[in-house]
Amino acid sequence: MIPTILPTLPTLAKYISYLKKIWQRKRLTNNGKLHQLLEKKLKTYLGENNVLLVTNGTLALQLILKTFDLKGEVITTPFTFAATTNVIFWERLKPVFADIDPETFNIEPKSVMKRITKKTSAILAVHTFGNPCKVEELEKIAQKYKLKLIFDSAHAFSVEYKGKPITTYGDASALSFHATKVFQTIEGGAIVVKNKKLFKKLQLLRNFGIDQKTGNILLPGINAKMNEFQAAMGLCNLNNLKKNIFLRKQRYEFYKKQLRHQKGIYFQKIIASRYNYPYMPIYFDSAKKREAVRIALKKEGFETKKYFYPLTSNSLYLSNHFNSNVKFSVPIANLIAKKILCLPLYPGLPMVKIKHICEIIKKLYETKGQYCYSNL
Repeated sequence: MIPTILPTLPTLAKYISYLKKIWQRKRLTNNGKLHQLLEKKLKTYLGENNVLLVTNGTLALQLILKTFDLKGEVITTPFTFAATTNVIFWERLKPVFADIDPETFNIEPKSVMKRITKKTSAILAVHTFGNPCKVEELEKIAQKYKLKLIFDSAHAFSVEYKGKPITTYGDASALSFHATKVFQTIEGGAIVVKNKKLFKKLQLLRNFGIDQKTGNILLPGINAKMNEFQAAMGLCNLNNLKKNIFLRKQRYEFYKKQLRHQKGIYFQKIIASRYNYPYMPIYFDSAKKREAVRIALKKEGFETKKYFYPLTSNSLYLSNHFNSNVKFSVPIANLIAKKILCLPLYPGLPMVKIKHICEIIKKLYETKGQYCYSNL
């Protein structure tokens, strides 16, 4: 089976060279040398001063919500991974779902405007598949209504918009370094925040609220520290990142070349000035066609993902949490979720496999019968 995503790994020899240093120092966690080195390198790479490593991207989001002391409602997108919505609940806030743009798949600022109430305290937007949101419009809304603007940048490591790092927008950004991401540290993540005072608070929250100088516990923190083994993986992968993004780009563009003239198949509109090609989402003209392609590819040994279906706004626990009469009006998000499919994409994926995938898809559209485009 060809997987949808395959983790990018360094050579075993390179990783072992870092492990030897861990064994020599006997320090496995608690702000070790490798942790410090990776944090320093990421500050340079991202062009940001306030970068804080954490043990995963979900905790990055949770700590951001915690540090802003938010109350009431947070406007967010339903077209995302469960973590984005779950952390809102974990911080005892109420998610309010806005609809998405049909071309970029990102939260639509006009829909955000319609959801703002006196209870709204923040906007939590997602750079879906690494594609930047309409960051300037969202910043204007946040400033006008005095809301915190937080970006779930889980997919958007090293992405730029108008020549600027995507993490420079908003009040804070959460990055994920999960094994499936373009840059991975096995598990892991980072927080980028503008305000230096909030950065200091986040440092405390990451480590039980302990002041490292005095040993005093200044606030009720949590254990969100990245360990040395994660940092070692990150240091290895950071060296190979430029090459791996180039390989991803080759494969992404090959898919588009093969399928761009196929009626009934559409691609996400990318607005990044520098992109990282984390996924290969394609949008079909019908849910029936999406399912036919998924099944056909599975039979031929190709794994795919229905990202993001179902919408988080349709999660079972939401119906139990909210009154059964509450409905989230997100028609575009519902439509996209039913017709989108992420195809295999990773640096080592052979081009011949991509060609085979595209031939299967094109054949389904050309076949006479129930899956023929003209009959849909």
